[in-house]
Amino acid sequence: MPKRFRLTRRFPVAMTEDGYRGLKKFAQDAGLDEGEALSFLFEHFDSVTDSEVLMIKLRQFNSELEARKK
Repeated sequence: MPKRFRLTRRFPVAMTEDGYRGLKKFAQDAGLDEGEALSFLFEHFDSVTDSEVLMIKLRQFNSELEARKK
């Protein structure tokens, strides 16, 4: 029996323009709305990310974060 898909949590999210464009494109390509796309990505996080590349990108993002806030 498949799990019923219920959106039970809502939270305010701040995203960069590039991040939001990427989310919208992914959602559109997958035939989902943005909330469903985020749910999919986080429910399957380990299988949709390469942990080595993720850590490299995370370090890079963190090193640029303060400059991007200005």
